[in-house]
Amino acid sequence: MARVYPVRVNIEERVERFVRRHDLIPAGGEVTCLVSGGADSTCLWHVLCSLGYRVSALHVDHGLRGEESDADARFCADELGAEVVDGGGGTTEKELRDIRYSFATGRLRATGHTASDQVETVLYRLVASGSTKGIKPKREDGVVRPLLDLWRAETEEYCRAHGLPFRTDTSNVDTKRGLIRSEILPRLRELHPGADENLRRLAEGEPSALDALLASSSGSKRLDLGSGLTAVREYGSVWLERTPVALDGEVRWGEWRITAEDEGLKVRGWRPGDHLEGRRKKIQDVFVDAKVPRSEREAWPLVVRGDEVVAVPGIVEAEGVTAVREPD
Repeated sequence: MARVYPVRVNIEERVERFVRRHDLIPAGGEVTCLVSGGADSTCLWHVLCSLGYRVSALHVDHGLRGEESDADARFCADELGAEVVDGGGGTTEKELRDIRYSFATGRLRATGHTASDQVETVLYRLVASGSTKGIKPKREDGVVRPLLDLWRAETEEYCRAHGLPFRTDTSNVDTKRGLIRSEILPRLRELHPGADENLRRLAEGEPSALDALLASSSGSKRLDLGSGLTAVREYGSVWLERTPVALDGEVRWGEWRITAEDEGLKVRGWRPGDHLEGRRKKIQDVFVDAKVPRSEREAWPLVVRGDEVVAVPGIVEAEGVTAVREPD
């Protein structure tokens, strides 16, 4: 699922807040941006310049892609005023990373890592070692990451909005990160549109929306968990409900197969206070009369129109609604 961002989100303000919150760069201080020519590092260089920091740029040329590497180096030198250094000699991703960080160790260095890199990193570490450790705003060697609050799509949009050209590394698709970016994450978004944000929170140790729901005991709150489930808290009690599903054609709900001729109907679980459409009788009383055990009531499907219950499968029928129970 593609992300959509405003054209001119206030990137500078967000980056400055992140820098100050994590004490990454002294106010008005000097910083060297490690640039590749891509949108992330180009955005980093431009934003820090706009914020009044004394910015220089450094490009480490690994020389792995022939003319394309040469063009990247020329771009960084011409467009960003970067110092270009020879970073040859590495073959693995780790070796290349170590080489990049071996330059300018006496300066405060910054990289263009974003929240998108954070998600890709934690996903790789999760499957490779079972760790949820993410990218730190500041490395142990002092390298800082001022853009960790931004998504990659935002850095690209920032560059376009400010007329900043940037390079695209065609070799990225052949890396582990490229595999995660192009194949794995799109499939995870199909499972749940909040996959990226949830993985980012996992990496940064932030409480999830579910953690917040469980931590409180005042009032009531509902939270869509995706995959057809909703977490519900009523003061001190918490339970799971199936999320309402539009009754277009056929809906499978547990053991039930439900179809309807009318449009605008949905299938959902029972909620306290539910009553039959056009009648004052509560669904709780319907369950009691039908001798439905209390343990089964919250999982029993209801066919609803708006807030009113049209049918209770197996108990209260409605014209045009068919419900068949198919036990395992």
